Amino acid sequence: MIVVSNATPLCYLTLIGHEDILAKLYGDIHTTQTVAEEFRHPAAPAEVRSLATTPPDWLKIHSDPEETDTTMAALDPGERTALRLARQLHSDVVLLDEAAARAFAIQRGLRISGTLGFLYDAAQAGLLKLPASLELLRKTNFRASPELWKPLYTR
Repeated sequence: MIVVSNATPLCYLTLIGHEDILAKLYGDIHTTQTVAEEFRHPAAPAEVRSLATTPPDWLKIHSDPEETDTTMAALDPGERTALRLARQLHSDVVLLDEAAARAFAIQRGLRISGTLGFLYDAAQAGLLKLPASLELLRKTNFRASPELWKPLYTR
């Protein structure tokens, strides 16, 4: 399975200590140099900065694909490079949390998931306990609409 990720899911899963579960569920995770640079931001938590300075074996950081699609100008640079990489690698899934990037990916026929979707899938695979993981996520500054949270608590 080829999975490409933007920064947000990787950051939040790292903050709640679930980053290695990504590899257990999906194998290698692919991202871009621009996304890795976002991890290095001085305001990023230390555990997130370590993803870029000492990436785990499962995190494959690619050079940024050439920018040829100007319709993505409204997206942030990490989202743009992740989406271009997903198209270049013919990914099975692209991990995105931001609504605009998700909408763009869907319009382009890409299969998407995000932090909450990953947690649900990992719980279904027996890799984590969903209620406990959701509570950890709620303790961060992760934001999602109530419509996304509610179904996870009723499963």
